[in-house]
Amino acid sequence: MTNQSKNLTDVDYTDLAQKIRRWGEELHLTIGITRPVIPQSHQQALNDWLANGYHGEMHFMTQHQQQRLNPSVLHEGCISVISARLDYWTETKQSALSHLQNPQKAYISRYALGRDYHKILRSQLKKLALRIEQEIGPFQWRPFVDSAPIMEHALAQQAGLGFIGKHTLLIHPKAGSTFFLGELLCDLPLPTDEATDHCGCGPCTSCIDICPTQAIVAPFTVDARRCISYLTIEYDGVIDESLRPLMGNRIYGCDDCQLTCPWNKFSKTSQVSDFSTRHQLNDISLLTLWQWREDEFLRHFEGSPIRRIGYQQWRRNLAIALGNSPYTRETEQALKLALPNATPLVSEHIHWALQQQAKSAKTQSLREIPVWVTKSYL
Repeated sequence: MTNQSKNLTDVDYTDLAQKIRRWGEELHLTIGITRPVIPQSHQQALNDWLANGYHGEMHFMTQHQQQRLNPSVLHEGCISVISARLDYWTETKQSALSHLQNPQKAYISRYALGRDYHKILRSQLKKLALRIEQEIGPFQWRPFVDSAPIMEHALAQQAGLGFIGKHTLLIHPKAGSTFFLGELLCDLPLPTDEATDHCGCGPCTSCIDICPTQAIVAPFTVDARRCISYLTIEYDGVIDESLRPLMGNRIYGCDDCQLTCPWNKFSKTSQVSDFSTRHQLNDISLLTLWQWREDEFLRHFEGSPIRRIGYQQWRRNLAIALGNSPYTRETEQALKLALPNATPLVSEHIHWALQQQAKSAKTQSLREIPVWVTKSYL
């Protein structure tokens, strides 16, 4: 009997599940299997989060709740969810911290230094599905990577891929949290993995304590309206002045809660070359990026997740970071030169940045006054 004509009722699904895990490893994926069911605790947590308005302007989070809470609605006949983890970390923690702590450098969340993970992970899930078809013949399947209202963390936890940390990210005890998640919904009655029901955070509150804007308002609860990742990526409006100084040099996303998490000493270095840094984005100055024209922004970020925020939002983020950087005449001049052609959104943040630069210049001037001069006025 050929694979194409094999009757699915004759398949040894326990053996197939083991093969799927092995094929996943060949594609740099770590696989867990669960049913398309969201536990009640996760449903309640979502409802509470929305009721508190913590989703900010992400109105899509209030929509399609039937699909969000019942993944089988997204794919008719779905019996199993093959949850997949794909590691993305490409450098050392020390390297990331050194750039984060240099206010003249641009800090971009490390997941976005290379190519767009949506396409990469989706491609790997498709390859996995086609490999399964080679083994057993056609079956119904559909891959998802942030492409539908799926509670991926809840499903991954149910599939044994880790526990939910206090920063709300999934943590694997042997791989930390620096990875992407994707799902392959299918009609195969595969045996499931044991859910990770315990939280490994213990009394640790490092992520809560380190958050620059105190966006983690309680363990397992993030107020997106204060989260730098939300502000720099999802939010396209005027950023509250009280939050701007706290954003530092973070122009796209934020990694602080992951950089401080003890579990990330076990983070895995990605084996996917497409996640390697492009255009020296892990070590580039704010002023260099500020000089990019829109056509350069589009060209450099072709195939990058950064491109989707658009040039104006990118400029807004950079203006804030430049305002937070130490005063230099070059920075002041670059900001002033951009004002005549700036959109109202960007102009608002340039004016703020210039005010910050003026304050920084005054502080630097006071520091340069000889001690004997300041003492003579005491």
